[in-house]
Amino acid sequence: MTLREKIVQEIRRQGSVPFSRYMEMCLYDSDLGYYSRNAEQFGKAGDFFTSSDIHAVFGRLLARQFEEMWRALGSPAELEILELGPGRGLFARDVLDWAEKKFPAFFHAVRYSLLESSPALQAHLRSTLSRHFASGKASLVGNPKPSSPDTPALFFANEFFDALPVEILSAQGELRISEKDAHLFETWAPASAEALEFVDRYGVHPEPLERVEAPLVSQRYMSEIAASLRAGFLVVIDYGYTRQEQLAGRHRDTLLAYRRHSSSRDPYQAPGEQDITAHVNFTALAAAAERQGVRVHPLLTQSQFLLGIGEVTQFSDAFEECRLPQERAKVALQLKHLVTPAGLGETFHVLVGSKGVPPEVVSGLSGLNFARAGRP
Repeated sequence: MTLREKIVQEIRRQGSVPFSRYMEMCLYDSDLGYYSRNAEQFGKAGDFFTSSDIHAVFGRLLARQFEEMWRALGSPAELEILELGPGRGLFARDVLDWAEKKFPAFFHAVRYSLLESSPALQAHLRSTLSRHFASGKASLVGNPKPSSPDTPALFFANEFFDALPVEILSAQGELRISEKDAHLFETWAPASAEALEFVDRYGVHPEPLERVEAPLVSQRYMSEIAASLRAGFLVVIDYGYTRQEQLAGRHRDTLLAYRRHSSSRDPYQAPGEQDITAHVNFTALAAAAERQGVRVHPLLTQSQFLLGIGEVTQFSDAFEECRLPQERAKVALQLKHLVTPAGLGETFHVLVGSKGVPPEVVSGLSGLNFARAGRP
């Protein structure tokens, strides 16, 4: 049975389904979903790549920032890093390996938890992080909560929230997926009170012939992890927008499908065989965290965040292992792709939140200081 056939079966049993349910099945169905089938969709040979695919410096810089956050918490004997959607584990490996080499006291305190539902990716994580799994430093977890409420925690999510299911709204109402003769087609129903309240507070109501997303699942997810955090940090890196940008007419109808590094506006073309994403509403995500007592700091670009961390050491984390000029040149190009507007630097944004940490201590974090210094 194909995933399309499975979706059709569900619609025949219970009637049309919300777009969010369709997206959930396409991405996360336990047998046929995009993230469940295999781990080959990541990387330059797959459908997309993340910052960790470009160079280990991304994880090394974040290891440096995580170590600062650990010290901001008072250098506790234990700190749990909980990564949401860790993919193949490249980022986790880079963080742990660099921390072990450069920050031994921090490394000793860290327990690295990986929340990944895909069996295929879980197997990949065990392989990528085999040494750290064997030592007990890394482990898989089944829910987005710290293992112990008494242990400070650091939640990290890189390109995670963009892949959570969304509702789609238009002037016709809320999008639902129906079928006829095994063919999927769109229908519209009155929008739910929850979706309408969301666009009232954090988004915009769609103009005629326009569509906007209501990421209700993301809101619930952020509320859950923020409520579970007693003391620690949240770091979310993703592409997205603020409500002000939407009010200015940008970032509407951001839903895209990705396959073999090509984007498409058609999420129905190949269910289970293409990624489906929507840009992150950072205004809404920040509000969901703040309602649970998290202090959210002004939104940064990835450029500002990484340049702030790397400025002090002149990006020695990137160049330390280079022995030849051509090696330095190659790494410089990779670093440029991470931090410049032409690469990922201005496309991605960074949301940092803290709980149980004095604001004056948080303000000293290097990743927050590049933007604060008034640089462009």
